[in-house]
Amino acid sequence: MPVIQKFTEGVAVGAVVENVLAGSAFEFANSNQIVSIGVVANAVDTFVTIQIGTNIVLEESASVVKITFPVIPDEMYYQDVASQGDRIVIRVRNASAATRDFRTIVQTTPIR
Repeated sequence: MPVIQKFTEGVAVGAVVENVLAGSAFEFANSNQIVSIGVVANAVDTFVTIQIGTNIVLEESASVVKITFPVIPDEMYYQDVASQGDRIVIRVRNASAATRDFRTIVQTTPIR
């Protein structure tokens, strides 16, 4: 089961990272798969949006606040099925008055 672990450090005040997975080998589904995602930020006033292919998995919502990576499986709050070639997009936004860090874990399980 492939795992993507991303630490997006120092997101500036008012900044948006359009896809924390940009450039990852797992940004695009290489097969039909179940995708489980956990995203946390180190403070309030941070937001996450998740889209897989054409499916909106999470409309912009407040991040879970935590200073460590999400715990597998307990904090993998978001799941969807990706078709081969679907892009996994995890957009984060910092609306706070200081830089913020985001931690993301994505697990993919091929469907056979």
